[in-house]
Amino acid sequence: MIDTIGKLRIEDAVFTVIDVETTGLSPRSARVCEVAAISFRGPEKVGTLAELVNPGCPIPVECIRVHGITDEMVKGSPSFGAIAPRLLDMLEDSVLVAHNAEFDMGFLAMEFEKVGLRFPKMPVLDTLTIARKNWKFKSNRLGNIAAELNFSNENWHRALSDVEMTGKIFAHFIEAFKSSGAVTVGDIFGKIGGKVS
Repeated sequence: MIDTIGKLRIEDAVFTVIDVETTGLSPRSARVCEVAAISFRGPEKVGTLAELVNPGCPIPVECIRVHGITDEMVKGSPSFGAIAPRLLDMLEDSVLVAHNAEFDMGFLAMEFEKVGLRFPKMPVLDTLTIARKNWKFKSNRLGNIAAELNFSNENWHRALSDVEMTGKIFAHFIEAFKSSGAVTVGDIFGKIGGKVS
């Protein structure tokens, strides 16, 4: 399945951009308190998920300062297990896209494991890695890349707005890759020195 995704034309592939907000930095001790994902095929949006998640633990003040999500906001929200099946449906047969993907994937893998599900093996494109390897931004933080590309975003560090911004930045990168000859998903991985695996 992963091999066939690599052969797909870029316009025919589904890319799912994802972001999580959490109660800390380590997936071993912290939990997800918000998840958002948008799936695109070409310019068309084919799926959206944006949910506050009840992490089952208090959200530390230092995290609230970053994302603004409070215990009160998540009190009546579903657990991760309740939204996991919808998220799995979105991820199926798609290429995962995230900024600093290792962080999001670490948390998602742990959350899926906690509810007895397996995070699917799928190709992953990290906009942080793409920026480092192919562009020379002053800083590769998401907000800085957006500013340098003249994309404005008013609501940083909430999952859906971060996903929308990552999607815009990714689309910009894809257009640049297509202009330099990329045709398939595998070609994109080639541009960043990797392969679909």
